[in-house]
Parts: sequence; structure tokens; C-alpha cells
Amino acid sequence: MSQGMNKAKLTETDIITKLILPAVKSAGWDDHTQIRQEFPITDGKVVVRGQMAARQRAKFADIVLFYKDGMPLAVIEAKANKYPIGHGIQQALGYSELLKVPFVFSSNGDGFLFHDKTNPNQIETEIALEDFPSCEQLWQKYIVWKGYQAHQLPLVSQSYYNDSEGKAPRYYQMQAINQTIDAIAKGQDRLLLVMATGTGKTYTAFQIIWRLWKAKAKKRILFLADRTALIEQTHIGDFQPFDTNMTIIKGHKIDPSYQIYLGLYQGMTGSEELQKAYKNVSEDFFDLIVIDECHRGSADENSHWREILDYFSSATQIGLTATPKETEDVSNIEYFGDPIYTYSLKQGIEDGFLAPYKVIRVDIDKDVQGWRPEKNQVDTHGNLIEDRIYNQKDFDRTLVIDDRTELVAKTITNYLTRTDPMAKTIVFCNDIDHARRMREALVRLNPEQMMKNDKYVMRITGDEKEGKSQLGNFTNPKKSYPVIATTSELMTTGVDAKTCKLIVLDQNIQSMTKFKQIIGRGTRIDDKYGKLWFTILDFKKATELFADPRFDGEPEQIKVASARDFEADDAFESIIDGHDDGVLPDENSDPDAIQEPDAEYHHDNPDAWDNTDYNLNNDSEDEDKVRKFHVKGVKVSVLAERVQYYDSDGKLVTESFKDYTRKTVEKQFASLDEFVKKWRDADKKQVIIEELEEQGVIWSLLEQEVGKDLDPFDMICHIVYDQPPLTRKERANNVKKRNYFTKFDGVAQEVLTRLLDKYADEGVSEIENIQVLKVAPFDQIGRMREIIKNGFNNDKEQYYDAVKALENELYQPQIA
Repeated sequence: MSQGMNKAKLTETDIITKLILPAVKSAGWDDHTQIRQEFPITDGKVVVRGQMAARQRAKFADIVLFYKDGMPLAVIEAKANKYPIGHGIQQALGYSELLKVPFVFSSNGDGFLFHDKTNPNQIETEIALEDFPSCEQLWQKYIVWKGYQAHQLPLVSQSYYNDSEGKAPRYYQMQAINQTIDAIAKGQDRLLLVMATGTGKTYTAFQIIWRLWKAKAKKRILFLADRTALIEQTHIGDFQPFDTNMTIIKGHKIDPSYQIYLGLYQGMTGSEELQKAYKNVSEDFFDLIVIDECHRGSADENSHWREILDYFSSATQIGLTATPKETEDVSNIEYFGDPIYTYSLKQGIEDGFLAPYKVIRVDIDKDVQGWRPEKNQVDTHGNLIEDRIYNQKDFDRTLVIDDRTELVAKTITNYLTRTDPMAKTIVFCNDIDHARRMREALVRLNPEQMMKNDKYVMRITGDEKEGKSQLGNFTNPKKSYPVIATTSELMTTGVDAKTCKLIVLDQNIQSMTKFKQIIGRGTRIDDKYGKLWFTILDFKKATELFADPRFDGEPEQIKVASARDFEADDAFESIIDGHDDGVLPDENSDPDAIQEPDAEYHHDNPDAWDNTDYNLNNDSEDEDKVRKFHVKGVKVSVLAERVQYYDSDGKLVTESFKDYTRKTVEKQFASLDEFVKKWRDADKKQVIIEELEEQGVIWSLLEQEVGKDLDPFDMICHIVYDQPPLTRKERANNVKKRNYFTKFDGVAQEVLTRLLDKYADEGVSEIENIQVLKVAPFDQIGRMREIIKNGFNNDKEQYYDAVKALENELYQPQIA
């Protein structure tokens, strides 16, 4: 530090640049490869109420120190010198928990408080600036702490793939990658990664494979999936750096000349022995298999698909899923073990990486009250309708009421009309026939939109080539059409619809796995296209599953009996929904030829019925098909509509943003007196404003609900503590009435008068930033340096004191 430097006058940024960074660099840390300033931890949670949404402040660590890219070792939190040396330690410890690093430092420029999780005998010590530890010192302590052996170090320290475009893994992806590599280095050969939809499972898998492959720990690697789209997206997307070392298994043939293989279950096995391509290579051919969406076919130990994993049993196997399947019959945990890392939907929303949702529950009278046919009533085909009470589970499965379909379509249309008619929408129906009828109803109700483009509404199901061919356009943010997709099973998984803003549930959903997959269609965020949140329009009470602890809790193994003799329900869905995916064809085959995945289906399995997409024909005499009765002229109406929002504890709540703010602020300030005292004592009101922002108080949303001319102080006093508010102009005028400025003269009086006007127009945050002196109308008085010299005796502190005094005058108690 240069002689005469007054630390007390240094900002936090000055403390970092003038004192902390020089100390770290002097210890040998490389500024280009090991020191990251303002390291992003989270994106800032999105808060939504009504049709408004805003982000909370993102979290950044002041400094993160890396052994090498993707391998963090330490966190440093800096504070201004007016605070104690350890003032930032708890904040830094929070970041260290997310980054899983054992070394934590807090500094105010006088030295460091060093928190060392590897040394229980001396966990916190103060050290001088010049005693900051080197990278090698921390790395050696880290090795001991992790229990690494010498032969494991080449693998655990293997570099990540360095993206030339600067793409880097998020904190949770780093942890998933690093913990997986650690476990494999220590000999674990069955691993399960649970990561919510939209959090980058494929990119995470790529970095795991890259590091294992580059370290020569694994030489032949299979990435296994059960949807063509998943394989194709992976090949041209995240896995592209493997280039010529990679191939896609086609036509039931495995070319042994590659190192990285992308394969479909359906392309490697089948009911016939000739279809079992995996048997054409030795059992030790692959030494690593990564199974995408492992909750599907491979979860069932009796499935044909499990045969592949059993055949290559000597290989390390990693299961990836957002929704591990745990039923009485099927268990991912039984096969892979407990998840080695979990990143949940709730955590993703809290971090701002995933979109929150609001739920609109619509109760239809016939769904709630049921419907019973008249005596000897026949349907539109002349079939006698069975005399019983039909309820919500029957509609569009065994009984079709045209007016109900029309009402659902009208509710969807009305919502889009009053919000955004071009918002990408997926309507989940019970089966293909239901999806067809829903499309026709939506077409009738949207003639103007259909005249603009006849692809405004499309049925996208596996049985129809025209609709299925539009799936790519639907998911492409750059393509406006189709806007509304009616479907049943095809779009439940493997559809990366980042801009989907409305999910409609008119399907009976009993499977938690399936429900989570469907919700995952909306959880991706796309800031560029304004997709920060999404709406769920629920007609079938499916969102009651949000209250189930299994929805976003830790998966628990509950399998207690042997598996039934049928494929996992998701495998069957692919067949029933109309030939979704099969063998990727070889160069000489018909590109449209599809071989279906194997599945043995038992019609007496009630769970399977809850997940089928059966295109049933009413006049068929086939006993395996369920008869649908079709009736017209049955009046239906909406009984109730309720709007709920995702809350901070992961639950759905019914509240306005005012209610949300009141609840949030009361947690921090128990009384009005406590809040007022904190506000008046604060050196800068902006600090309190930012603290409340971090707690979820979004001022822009409040301004729209309450009024844009209220100061944050009055906003909180009014909303939270029921005080009559004063507008900013009223507060400014009160100051003028008291002749406050007579105590100043010349430049100082002119500046403070204009600061008061600035406050009235734009708020307290504007007048607290000294940079305001550089812009109009202050630039008419002179340059900032001249203003400070001529008005405040060339002393910035005198200027700050004058602003503080002005604020005290603004917030004087009002005399009744």
C-alpha cells in the first residue's frame, strides 16, 4: 500500500484492487487462469405476480480462486475498511457451500480472516496480507481433505473442455461434474445424477465424458437414449467437440473404429435375436455408459432395454434424469444407488436458472358434479350409453362431451387473447383423438389467427407426419409458428421448448414421473425472448401433485416387490403415441422406416392406463380397445377459477404482490418503528433498498400496483404497515416549505435544490450517487470537480454530509 493511503476512505472496489488482489498475486496466483472477480453464482430468482415479472439481484462472489478451470479452491469476500476484518465471512461461507470449497477468506484490507474447513483444530485465524497462501499450499491441503491417492490425481485434476466462446459450467454443473469424477476415481461404477429439466444435463454429461476420455480413464464410451431427437440434439450440440471420434449407432450395427458412441436403445436391441446389435461386440467393449432419461426403459429390470446395461455390466454406468423413478415395481436407486448429486427444480427456481410458474385451476361443473345419461340414451353413433355417473377421469377417455372440449378451448383462447396470442402453448390431452378434437375446437375459436397462418394451431402427435414435422419449428424461438400445439404423449419429454409460456393440462395424470416431465416443458428461461416464467392452466386437478412431497423432494427407494412383466410405462407411451422413435436408419435404409421399441403391455395394469395415448375406435369389436361414448348438447360451465403462485418455500400460494411484499418485509422488520429507525440510520438508503430486493421485493412491480410516484420508504410504510403515504413530490415540497435551503448559499444551495427536484422526479437512489453531478441539470453549474470545490470546500465528505442531511430532512416525521 502506498504511503499515506487512507483505508477508511476506500470503497470496497478500491479495497479489492489496491490491497486484496496484490496480496493474492504476490502469493503466486495467476491473474488470467486462477483468479475470477465477481464470479457469478446465481442469476437472480424471478418473482412473478399477475402478468408482471422481475428478477431479484444475482449473487456474485467478489473473488473465487481456482486450481484450474472448473476446479474452485477458495472464496474471498471483501468489505470496506469501516467494517471488521471478518464482516464478510458468513456471506463467503454461503458461497463456499454452493461451490463446495473448503477455503474461505474475508478481508477489509487490513488482512484476512481465514476459515479453513480442512483444519478442525484451527478453523479460523487472522493472517496478514503478505501471508496469503499460495495455490500449491491450498491444493496440497485440498488433496488431503478429499482423501485423494497419488494414482487418482491425474483424473481428478484433468482439465475441462475449454469452450472458445467462453461457455463455462454453472456452479451446480461444476459440482455434478466434479463429484462424479471423484466417485469414479475412487472406484464407484454405478452413479445417478438427478438434475431438473432445463439445467443442462447433457452439457454436464459431455464435460464428465470429456475429462474421463482425455485422462484416458475411459476409452470407449456409449451415450444411450431412447428418443431420436435426444440423440440428434446431442450429436450436433453439446457433444460436437468430439468431432470425428464420435459416431451414431445406426441400422443395428456397431462400428468398432470409434471411441464415442451415441445410441438408441431401439437401435441396439429388440424382441428378435438378430436385432440385439450390442451382442456383436464383446461384453467389455464399452468401459463407460451414460444413460440419458434413465427413469424410462432402463429403470425396469425385466425390460429388453435393461439387457444392454446388464450385458456391459463391467462398464461404469451413469444414469441421468430429472425424475428418478421410484415405485413399488421400478427403482433407479436400486440399480444406480442414491444420487451422487441432486439439483432440484426448487433450487433452480431459487437460483434464477429455471422459470417459476403460476397455476390457474379451472373447475368445470360436470367434472366436479359428474354427469349421468338419461334412461336409454344413445351417443352420436347410436350406441347405448352405459347407465352410470361419469366424472372427470372418464371425460375424453370413455366419454366425450363436445361442449366440454369447446369450453376448454374457449378458456385457453380467452387467456391467450388477454395476455399474448403468440405465446407458445402446449395442450396435453388424454389421447390422439382428444388432441385432434382439441385442435379443431381451437381452430374454430381463432379464425383471425388461422387466417394469418394456418399453422397457428397444430396437432403434434407421433401418428401424423405433418404435425410431427413442425415440432422443430415449435421449439425454435426464432420461428413464430406453430403457436399452439395439441398433443398427448409425444411432447412430454425430450422437447426443449425454451419459449413455452403456457402449459394446458386436460389430461388425467397419475404418474409423478410424467407430471414432473410435463412441468419441465415450461421451466426453461430465455431472457432474449422474454420468457422468464410460465402459466399452467389446469382443468384436471393435476396440479394437486405439487403438494406431494415426492414432487421436488429427495428421491427415496420404495420398491418392495418384483417388477411386473411389462416395460416401463414411458416406453409403452412411445408406441401408443404413434411411432415416435425407433432405429436410426443406416445410409442404405428408408429414412422414414421406423422400428418400434419393444414393450409388453398388460391391459389389467391400472397405472399403465393412466399414461397411455390410445387412439380408440368406437365401433371396433376388438375387446382390447375401450369404447368411447360421444355426446352432444350437454351444457357445461366453469364453476370456479383460482390463481396461485410459486412461493419461496416451493409451495403454491394465493396472494397478490402486495401480500408477498408484506410477508417478506415483516420477516426482516418486526415493526414500523424498527423499519423507520433502520431507514433513518442508514448511510445510504440504497443499501436497504438493495437488501429488500435480495429478499424478493421488486420495486418495479410494486410501482405498477401502487403508484410510480411513491418513494420506497413510503411504499413499505403504506403496504406493510398501513401508513398513509406521501408522494415524492409531497415530501420535496414539505422540505421547501420549511425554508431548509436558507442555511446554504451559492453553488451549494443551487446543487441541493436541484437534488431535491431530482428526488421528486426519480427517487432517493438517484441523489445518493455522486455521479449524478455529471449529468443534466448539474452539468450546467460546472464539472463535478468544480461543484465540489466551489460549493463544498473541495471536500467530497462535506458533499456527502450535505446529501445525508437533505435525506434526514426529507424523512422527518409528519406532524398531524
